[in-house]
Amino acid sequence: MARLEGIRAVITGAASGIGEATARLFVAEGASVVMADLEDERGRRVAAELGRRCRYVHADVAVEGAVDAAADLAVADFGGLDCVFNNAGIPGSVGPIGEIDIASFDRTVAVHLRGVFLGIRAAARVMRPQGHGSIINTSSVAALAAGYAGHDYSACKAAILQLTRTAANELGEDGIRVNAILPGAVSTAIYGRAAGLDAEAAQRTVGFMTTALSNAAPIRRAGTPADIAEAALWLASAGSAYVNGQAIVVDGGLTTGPLLRNRQVSRQGLREMLIQAARQDGEDSATPGPAGT
Repeated sequence: MARLEGIRAVITGAASGIGEATARLFVAEGASVVMADLEDERGRRVAAELGRRCRYVHADVAVEGAVDAAADLAVADFGGLDCVFNNAGIPGSVGPIGEIDIASFDRTVAVHLRGVFLGIRAAARVMRPQGHGSIINTSSVAALAAGYAGHDYSACKAAILQLTRTAANELGEDGIRVNAILPGAVSTAIYGRAAGLDAEAAQRTVGFMTTALSNAAPIRRAGTPADIAEAALWLASAGSAYVNGQAIVVDGGLTTGPLLRNRQVSRQGLREMLIQAARQDGEDSATPGPAGT
C-alpha cells in the first residue's frame, strides 16, 4: 500500500525545489495534492505531469486568504484536507545589517513568518472540525546559528520554530499535529534567486550548487529536495502520529560542528607549527649572547 494513500494535501512553494519534489513524492505515494505557488507556468506544467490527483493554484502566501483558497480547493476537488506543508520561501536580504533595504526585509517577513502563520490558520480552519491533520512548516538550520543566511531570513526561520511549538501546543488538543523541518545545505534554485536571477535562470544553477555544497556537511554530498520531501512524507503519514511540536533537522550533520576532516588538517598544521616553534626557541636559547653578558 502507498504510504500516503487517501491523504489530501496543500503544498505551498510547490512549483520548484523542495515543494516540487514533495508534490511529486506525495502523488507517487497515493496522495492528492493542491500545489500553490507564484510561478504559474512551471506550476501548471508540473501539475499536468502529475495527473488527475494534482491541482495548481496561484497563491501569494503573504496575502490573507491565499492558502485558504488552496485549502478550499482541496476540499472541493478531493473531499477534504489532511496535510498542509507551509514551504513557500524567498532568499531574503543579503549584506550587512546597515545596508538591508527595509522593503526587502518586510517582504521576507511577509512571505516566511506571516505566510506560515496564515497557512497554519487556514489549515486549522478545515482540520479542527474533522479532528485530525498534519501541518508541516519549513524552517532552516539558519534558525539555529548565525552564518547560514541573512539577518531577516534567519530571524524568520527562528520565529517559525516557536510558532510551530505554540501552534502544536494549541492545535494538538484538536488532534492536529504541527511540526517543522529544518533543511541544511540543500541544492535548490533559491541560491540563484539570492543572486538576482529570474526563476528560470535560477533553476539552471542547481547543478552548480550541488557541487558547491558537496563538502559542507559530514555526509559528503549536498542535500537534495528529495531528502526534505521524505521527511515531509513521514510527518504527513500515520507513521508520525505521536510527533507534535518538533523540529526535524535534515542537514547531513551540518549543525553538529566543524568538519572532522578539516579539523584533522588544522591539527596536523598546528602540530607542525608547535614543533617548529619549539625548535626555533631551542635554537635561540642555544645561541651565545654578546660578549660580556
